[in-house]
Amino acid sequence: MLPSDTEIAQVLQRFAQDRGAGRSFCPSEAARALAEDWRPLMPEIRRVAGQIGLQATQKGVAVDPVTARGPIRLSL
Repeated sequence: MLPSDTEIAQVLQRFAQDRGAGRSFCPSEAARALAEDWRPLMPEIRRVAGQIGLQATQKGVAVDPVTARGPIRLSL
């Protein structure tokens, strides 16, 4: 069973707050904290990250977390 959007948002916010301003994290870190089989969660992690206003970057350039292809980083 997939975690709820609220659960995903809480984990994403915790990772972002723990890192603090100017530091980023990989969305897979949040997915791994939510489920052992974390890969199927990645689209949901990216979707919720966009909804709660986390900044997504790819090679230092701002991107949409939902439509970006390849690895991204998330931050406050």
